[in-house]
Amino acid sequence: MTDLLSKKMAARQAAVVRRAAAHAGIDQTGAHRHLWAFLAPYAGQALAGYMPIRTEIDPLRVMTGWAAEASVCVPQIVGADQPLQFLRWQPGAEMTQGAFNVPTPAEAAPLLPAVVIVPLLAFGPNGARLGYGKGHYDRTLAALRTQHPVLAVGFAFADQFDSDLPQEATDQPLDAVITERGIAFQAAP
Repeated sequence: MTDLLSKKMAARQAAVVRRAAAHAGIDQTGAHRHLWAFLAPYAGQALAGYMPIRTEIDPLRVMTGWAAEASVCVPQIVGADQPLQFLRWQPGAEMTQGAFNVPTPAEAAPLLPAVVIVPLLAFGPNGARLGYGKGHYDRTLAALRTQHPVLAVGFAFADQFDSDLPQEATDQPLDAVITERGIAFQAAP
């Protein structure tokens, strides 16, 4: 195993512990308010959220509000080493268990988002993101960015910050990170 992969594995293990502690002890209301305020200039655009698993911060309140005015979609894992596909989602939609037990809409059409709320284990300086290690979001953001402008917004607890997050050349940076404390990172326009 390379040194970088070992560092990423150690960072993931530490991040799981930090996120679980934050999930157990932090009211997510402030995070929802900050995410909604940050996304307000993008009203009307197709939004990709996610169905939270494990101790991920929950974007469903924002997704539900967005769905009242614009299209919302959630990711579906198509296969190993492939970008995610996004499927239309509405509050109350019938869901099935997809890969890695991630809920996906039972019957939905694909949708290409302009804004993507991205789950994560940890985030670092300059929009660095650490996920579960399968590369789904990195491949997806890379593919989307070749098709049209897309805004990638990490959604996390502030305690998920890691100032020394290991990164690879294929890791796609986030354009912003929103936490319960507000904007933790925003790329220069």
